[in-house]
Amino acid sequence: MPRCLKPAIALLALAAALGAAAAPRVEYRRLPLKTFMSKMKAGWLGQIAGVSLGAPTEFRWQDKIIPDDECPRWQPKLINDAFAQDDLYVEMTFLRTMEQYGLGVSIRQAGLDFANSRYSLWCANNAGRTNLRRGIAPPDSGHPKFNKCPNDIDYQIEADYSGLIAPGMPQAAVELGEKFGRLMNYGDGLYAGQFVGAMYAAAYFHSDPVIIVEEALKAIPAQSQYAEMVRDMLAWYRNDPDDWQATWRLCQTKYRLNPEYQKSSNGGIDCKINGAYVLLGLLYGHRDPEATMRIACRGGMDSDCNPSSAAGVLFTALGMEGLEPRFYEALEQKPIFSHTAYNVPRLLEVCRKLALQVLRKRGGKVVRENGVDMMLIPVRPVVPTALELSWAPGPITGARYTPAEMRKVTMLSVPEKVQQAVKQVLPGWAVRDCGPDMDPGLQAEYRGKKNVVLLHPLDQEIGCALKRVLAVPAAGAPVLRIVVARDERGDFDLIVKVDGKEALRKPMTKETAPDCWTTVTVDLGAWKGRQATVEIVNQPSGWSFEAAYFAEIALVQRP
Repeated sequence: MPRCLKPAIALLALAAALGAAAAPRVEYRRLPLKTFMSKMKAGWLGQIAGVSLGAPTEFRWQDKIIPDDECPRWQPKLINDAFAQDDLYVEMTFLRTMEQYGLGVSIRQAGLDFANSRYSLWCANNAGRTNLRRGIAPPDSGHPKFNKCPNDIDYQIEADYSGLIAPGMPQAAVELGEKFGRLMNYGDGLYAGQFVGAMYAAAYFHSDPVIIVEEALKAIPAQSQYAEMVRDMLAWYRNDPDDWQATWRLCQTKYRLNPEYQKSSNGGIDCKINGAYVLLGLLYGHRDPEATMRIACRGGMDSDCNPSSAAGVLFTALGMEGLEPRFYEALEQKPIFSHTAYNVPRLLEVCRKLALQVLRKRGGKVVRENGVDMMLIPVRPVVPTALELSWAPGPITGARYTPAEMRKVTMLSVPEKVQQAVKQVLPGWAVRDCGPDMDPGLQAEYRGKKNVVLLHPLDQEIGCALKRVLAVPAAGAPVLRIVVARDERGDFDLIVKVDGKEALRKPMTKETAPDCWTTVTVDLGAWKGRQATVEIVNQPSGWSFEAAYFAEIALVQRP
């Protein structure tokens, strides 16, 4: 070797040695793969058990504690009542996306898959999916500019999967929230799901619910109202660990009656109050599965989702070995969860595969130790998402789906049954932005008129619209005749636009339409001999029974 190279080689060797010495030492947690499977399966069973127990009470008690004798008690047969529950099959949509496209699937593809889901949705889920179907791509689909329900419970009740496939890796639950939670939520609504996912991740290594909650709290912005609620629940529990109803009243006073905590809230579906009831069951249940479910249920509001989340976390901590057989022995293995490709065995296998992907991505691995397959899980601090406020949101990204991507959206933004009803009753008219409330579609009869179509606004600001291009006759006195009714319990504004300009706005109220039905005409004389693009909008005016019933829309001559 040339003498001149020896000093350079020595320096390189020294630098390598110093670099190796400076590299941080990775600490690993050890989790037997068999134990992971036991806890992951128990976590799913907890979700299934909790939602099954609480289903008969859902939203029947709002701002009230469910009486003890009105709250169901656990029966082994209940375990099979959850196969058609949206609390479960919506999150399985996200699992299916990752199964098909891998853990690194883009948020845009996740949005396309959610847009093409065929089940009914409500609140933030419905608003987010409708935005996706209209071409508003994530993350904007969950942004408050386009979504009036950003703090709703939706991702909170769907985030369980994110922790179940990330044992001891809360950062994975945070990042999965950034991908799937952004489809429909923002701010506290997003943090709620990230917190739930982080609780599951912690439950693989901790059995004390207080420690599980404290660990998960690190995964969300400390300045958020959701984190404030979690800190309150811990403090109230420590102050009085036996009287959950006293803590329920404290929750009610602060998180329901104080307007500062109702900003961007959608009433009883708000994530903070329902998240508080999840913690109510988890903390005050004192590791008793049935007590955990029943306390979370008795808090009221979304009283099937809340015990589902609470029991899911607790069951994960307990594992199958810690559960009494009455919580799982009657579970059927063959039924398929509605709107999914999964029965119980297939669900567990998909979660096992995804968990191993998460482990490898985060620098972990599976090794064989003394004849046992062991997950080596890197211990790293969690980094929360940046703080954002739903009532003072940051700018939108401007994300839109391309025409090529929109061709992949096979499910339109209006349910097929509504489109068919419009086609039958109002041929030639196209409908958009029809919301799910009040069961829109064909009505056999309404207040004396048969075969009418019921439409409903998309949300509190976006009205449901009928649109058509009309060839206006050159002769006579052409008018558009609309036979329309309000719901007897509500009102709305009927707006007619011609070529984008408002030609009529008629409040449909008890005073203007006392018999509900009325006939409205719009003069189209200015468009004689031309084509006119006409929009008829069922515009909300107070968000109370805002349905519009249409019996006829016709281009006629004024007598």
